[in-house]
Amino acid sequence: MADASAPEIEQAYIDVRSDKSGTNWLLLDYEDQRSDKLVLTATGSGGLEELRERLEESNASFAYVRVQYSNDKESTREKFILVIWIGSSCKVMRKAKISVHTADVQQVLRVYSLEVPARDKDDLKEEPIVVKLRKAGGASYDGV
Repeated sequence: MADASAPEIEQAYIDVRSDKSGTNWLLLDYEDQRSDKLVLTATGSGGLEELRERLEESNASFAYVRVQYSNDKESTREKFILVIWIGSSCKVMRKAKISVHTADVQQVLRVYSLEVPARDKDDLKEEPIVVKLRKAGGASYDGV
């Protein structure tokens, strides 16, 4: 079981969800290579681009991101995604635990529209994620 109970994680989650906060992402990493305790590594206001810069190839991490996009000329939407990052040089035992730990993280980072498994930083490019969010959103007037 992963421990994601730190109060700063809950506060960061609230900040990402809040319209009054500029924070639009948070990153959780394991405390150390052997621990199942998750800690808040970083937060930011630069979206997926900034988050991608913070991901380590040797880590398995979880991120929560607010993605804003225009659905058409008249409207802007905000949706939330849960990112499950497994870097290319992540240790085998950590990779093996990540699926079980994802359920624990989902209890804390509860509300999101899309779960994005990422093995490469290119998996977190904004355009393909927005396409998936539009499809998941149901109302699309631009032929997507």
